Amino acid sequence: MNQTKSVLYSRNSILIAFTLSLIYLLLSHYLIGFKNDQLVLIAIFNFCFFTSTVSRRFIIGFSIFIIYWIIFDSMKAFPNYKFNTVHIQDLYDKEKAIFGFNYFGKIITPNEYWLLNGNNFLDLVAGIFYLCWIPVPLSFATYLFFTNKDLFLHFSLTFLLVNLLGFIIYYSYPAAPPWYYQLNGSNFFPNTVGNTAGLNKFDEYFNIRVFGNLYEKGSNVFAAMPSLHSSYPLIVLYYGLKNKSGWMSLLFATVAVGIWSAAIYTSHHYVLDVILGIICALLGIFIFQKFFLKNKRFNQFLQYYKVNI
Repeated sequence: MNQTKSVLYSRNSILIAFTLSLIYLLLSHYLIGFKNDQLVLIAIFNFCFFTSTVSRRFIIGFSIFIIYWIIFDSMKAFPNYKFNTVHIQDLYDKEKAIFGFNYFGKIITPNEYWLLNGNNFLDLVAGIFYLCWIPVPLSFATYLFFTNKDLFLHFSLTFLLVNLLGFIIYYSYPAAPPWYYQLNGSNFFPNTVGNTAGLNKFDEYFNIRVFGNLYEKGSNVFAAMPSLHSSYPLIVLYYGLKNKSGWMSLLFATVAVGIWSAAIYTSHHYVLDVILGIICALLGIFIFQKFFLKNKRFNQFLQYYKVNI
């Protein structure tokens, strides 16, 4: 026990945790200003890092997801609309041209159809599915961490890779979501804050602010394409099948279809956004499996990382 404590609270351990925490706080403060979320993340990291050897290995493994969060959060300092023109009207027109259909003599998009034909049941189902987009990947990652370390690393790094691909597209092709067009037409307002859109009905039904608080913290309104919400459940499904997770894979498939449908129903994404999100996930999986895992140096890195988790 004393030996374990000496390892947990060694000079190097304390120095590493303090240095990483300080760098993160200073960098975040410089880029986007102080937020309570930063302290929560630091508290979780240090709690896990110093509580036990198991929790330390766990937080080291999940540092891949922490890296994703830090990159995503830091995007607030570099709005994509400052780098390329935001696509609003042209994206809407493409959606209507490809997926539009006649409704009472007028061509409308799927988003516009559900805006006119939603109901309380679908509002609740859409909200439930949309609540899954982070808990499901993190829960599955936790399960893999304790049951299959190799697949945990593959899943986590694929998740990070897919996000990086999505971020590249965000900056190459800034895109407004359907709710933005519904509210503002083709007019561009750079300081527009996040909007719950159709998910507001879920919050109102339960008199809560789950989605309200979530979308207030969004990094960029003009990052609708691709829909990374649509990418995540597909990554989970792929690795669920690889892990031969049985009934869990059926659940993951249901969640995937549910999130894809909810993204359109709530006017958070066009069908085009969802399709590109699916393609992004497939591309990330393909690149990781066919290129990264074929690289000798990368596999050496994986083995080294695995030893430490």
